[in-house]
Amino acid sequence: MVELAELEEDEAQRTQAGEFILESLQDVDAAFKKLEVQSLLSSELDASNAYLTLHAGAGGTESCDWADMLFRMYSRYCEAQGLQFDVLEHQAGDEAGIKRVSVQVSGPYAYGYLKAERGVHRLVRISPFDSNKRRHTSFAAIDVVAEISDDIDVDIPECDMRVDTFRASGAGGQHVNTTDSAVRITHIPTGLVCACQAERSQHMNRAKAMKMLRAKVYEMILDEKRKDMEKFYGTKGEIAWGSQIRSYVMQPYTMVKDHRCGVETSNVQKVLDGDIQMFIEGWLKMKANESKAES
Repeated sequence: MVELAELEEDEAQRTQAGEFILESLQDVDAAFKKLEVQSLLSSELDASNAYLTLHAGAGGTESCDWADMLFRMYSRYCEAQGLQFDVLEHQAGDEAGIKRVSVQVSGPYAYGYLKAERGVHRLVRISPFDSNKRRHTSFAAIDVVAEISDDIDVDIPECDMRVDTFRASGAGGQHVNTTDSAVRITHIPTGLVCACQAERSQHMNRAKAMKMLRAKVYEMILDEKRKDMEKFYGTKGEIAWGSQIRSYVMQPYTMVKDHRCGVETSNVQKVLDGDIQMFIEGWLKMKANESKAES
């Protein structure tokens, strides 16, 4: 295209060809960066769908509101990446926000990208719930596991599970809030809890909750094989100070910093609007470099 543009005698045509070349280069560059990131996703389950669970941590109403902000951030990120975002369970906070929400994210490399988000996320801001306008610190935790296929054998005996049914919460049709269609499954040996209230049918909700439980149990098995006892929240295992993987500071200055890979930006609003790819790529590159160093 450059050679053809140079041979063009008409100035306007030559300029138009130059603009086309620049647009083509930008498209190629974007495609290359996407392939470069996907080349880092070489683990067995990276191409799978994912289950993402958000928990509000220390901080009461503040943390519930922070969990709601993170929920919005991930929904916008998934929308931008062309990933499907389906809410399975939603537990609202007492006054505002979200106590807990579980989401199924479907699409190419959903788990490969989102696994970088596992851990505790910390927010520092002037509280909208504090009449004295004091600065508050809030915490929320993200749990991400890969959806596993039926080919992977994960045996969960019926005697190890407790199944509870309850009425779905929130707005819905007349059937949704009048029958015990929502299902909560507790895995007694590990204490893992999976719930689903997205469907009208109790059987469908149970099937989805069971699929999520199989994925979480399998993730725990993989953790034991890797001897990775830190799991999602670091060595402290608490959704509180000292265990965060990323900090979002809105006062007295603006900054989002990932404490694992060192990637940071001052544009907090852009990040909260779903622009988190820089942190995901930074973490993936860091893990790839660690693997090279070990080998």
